[in-house]
Amino acid sequence: MTFSRRAFLASAAASAIAPAFGRSLKSIGAQLYTVRTVLPEKPLETLQALEKIGYREVEMSQTGIDQIWPSLLKTKLKPVSIGLDGGLLKAGKVDEAIADAKKRGFKYAVYGGMPAADRVGEAEMKRFAGELNRAGIQCRDAGITLCYHNHAFEFDPKAGKTPLEVLMENTERGVVGLELDIFWAAVAGHDPAAVLERYSGRVPLLHLKDKAEGTPKGFGSAPRTSFKEVGNGTLDIAKALRAAQAAGVKHYFVEQDQTPGDPVESLRQSFDNLRKLNF
Repeated sequence: MTFSRRAFLASAAASAIAPAFGRSLKSIGAQLYTVRTVLPEKPLETLQALEKIGYREVEMSQTGIDQIWPSLLKTKLKPVSIGLDGGLLKAGKVDEAIADAKKRGFKYAVYGGMPAADRVGEAEMKRFAGELNRAGIQCRDAGITLCYHNHAFEFDPKAGKTPLEVLMENTERGVVGLELDIFWAAVAGHDPAAVLERYSGRVPLLHLKDKAEGTPKGFGSAPRTSFKEVGNGTLDIAKALRAAQAAGVKHYFVEQDQTPGDPVESLRQSFDNLRKLNF
């Protein structure tokens, strides 16, 4: 059987544009906010349960860290990212928090929301971006990468631009990154894959969560029943993961703001669904 040069070139071209299916996540992290209702009372039991499920990395908050840190050290869970207290940024007092994060071995610090007073206009948003950029430089000097975590309001157009656009345009690449939350991007009416493509190279962290059918679009909060285990909702998780890989995402954290019952069980379902998913 002969195979012409024309057929060979056509086959090669098709292969080049075909999606690279068959990949799977090698390491999956858990955002400990998901287990906030049980973690303080049963830190070691809860963390060991996550480790047994198969989680290998965690993202946590500065608030209450001393209470659970000894238990975390008794597991093989790797602390990768820590959420900073928002008040420290406004007060210009991030030095101590950064030093503590470095001492504990965190590689990323996350700021979780632009204050409402800074969202009223472009000038205010630019001022906040400057504050975040300065904190990012402090983090970089300590060997930590600062990221901003979005909700839905960052996609609400203000004077022709969204807060996220202003933030990303007025912070330095390599100084401030984005931790994209795919649920909130979708609630705001955006395709997470498109956001990842737009900010490729600036999104080292990704929050994986799923959205219930019928969740209303908007720029505010969402009903507690809107949050679903990854793979049990309506989001195209495989598409988001393909875009995340192309955009250079390094760490993936499952987070579910609200769960219908035991949060550990919800994290188990998300993990199992992700492990079965080839993208």
